[in-house]
Amino acid sequence: MAGAALAGCGGKDSGATKSEASANGGSVYWLNFKPEIDETLQTLAKKYTKDKGVEVKVVTAASGTYSTTLTAEMEKSNPPSLFVIGNQQGVKDWGDFALDLKDTAIAKELTTDAYNLTDANGKVVSIGYCYECYGIIVNPDLVEKAGHKMDDIKNFDTLKTVVEDIHSRAEELGFDAFSSSDMDDSSSWRFTGHMANLEYFYEEKAAGKPWTECPATITGDYLPNYKNLYDLCINNSLTAPTDLSAGGHNAEEEFINGKAAFFVNGSWEFAAVSKKVPNAVMIPYYCGVEGEEKAGLNCGTENCWAVNANVSKEDQQATIDFMVWLVSDPDASKTMVEQLGIMPYKNVPTSTNTFLNSLGTLKTENNFKFDGNGNYIMDWATNYQPNVDEYRKDLVSALNAYNADQTDDNWAKVKEAFVDGWAKQFEAIK
Repeated sequence: MAGAALAGCGGKDSGATKSEASANGGSVYWLNFKPEIDETLQTLAKKYTKDKGVEVKVVTAASGTYSTTLTAEMEKSNPPSLFVIGNQQGVKDWGDFALDLKDTAIAKELTTDAYNLTDANGKVVSIGYCYECYGIIVNPDLVEKAGHKMDDIKNFDTLKTVVEDIHSRAEELGFDAFSSSDMDDSSSWRFTGHMANLEYFYEEKAAGKPWTECPATITGDYLPNYKNLYDLCINNSLTAPTDLSAGGHNAEEEFINGKAAFFVNGSWEFAAVSKKVPNAVMIPYYCGVEGEEKAGLNCGTENCWAVNANVSKEDQQATIDFMVWLVSDPDASKTMVEQLGIMPYKNVPTSTNTFLNSLGTLKTENNFKFDGNGNYIMDWATNYQPNVDEYRKDLVSALNAYNADQTDDNWAKVKEAFVDGWAKQFEAIK
């Protein structure tokens, strides 16, 4: 949360022209949200500085620490000029510190405003810079080596059959079903954020309308379905559930090196995965919900650029110029798309990310999105998690207790953290 020292700073308009920004030494400081693209961003920043003579600094927050890092950096004398406001909670916390991006040069590069975030007054607080999906990444070659076909996997029951068979024959096959499901900060978000989304989404779907703001409470009606998939992951894996709390396993490497057939993650893994598993595919979170044969991937974004309203006009302009370069320069935009997948900007190249491209053209019907195959898209309801860091921390604690001893009592504590914890954290930020 933003500290009291930041409160009431107000916003500033970016009235400087490009020439004024250059003449007055505007610079860019990007606090990056995505650790997996740090190396790429450092390279692009150096290139921009060399070619344009504008200083660009990129600092990447460690996984799971963005909120606390942002708070600390914003309180410094030279705060980030470019940062991420990725969900409605972020809009509440940081919207006052964001420049209104409406009608700016970067906003004019967009092909859609569907991923923009606005505050209660309609100010464009942040704009999406990529579109992503997540689910379960699969190595079809290993599935077939185990005597199954991808077409066999159509719902939770058929997924369970394949997964449990592979796990039971792991020594014979030379690979296991799932890669590790660690609960340290580098991995736990896959289960307390992303996989948790299936519970929230099906609550939305049952109500007939996606959330537009954080609800005060959730029912937990679909927690048994979350449990179905979570249990399948942790009990049919390279790593025993009792060893997950400390972390230390590299699920990506396990999958890439052919030690596991299934990997819970998202489209941002495509660049790394496709080098060694070029025919990898992504399947939905099958979890035992009726009609899930028509389920699609979890699609959305929490990667939304915000420009600091409280840095100098020169820094604001330099930052917007840099953003425009990232999505319009042929080489820079190609590099960005290779790392991020689909970017909603006019001058970026077409993505080669097959996890995303398999979605086809998304259509909206009866409040929900459907992919090109008519499968319903699971929108990112998880973006509404209240007081997200504290909420997920309590979930991790409860899941670790359950992983250590899978009793009904320990699962009841997971439900308490999931459902009661939501109401508790909602009250904390209300």
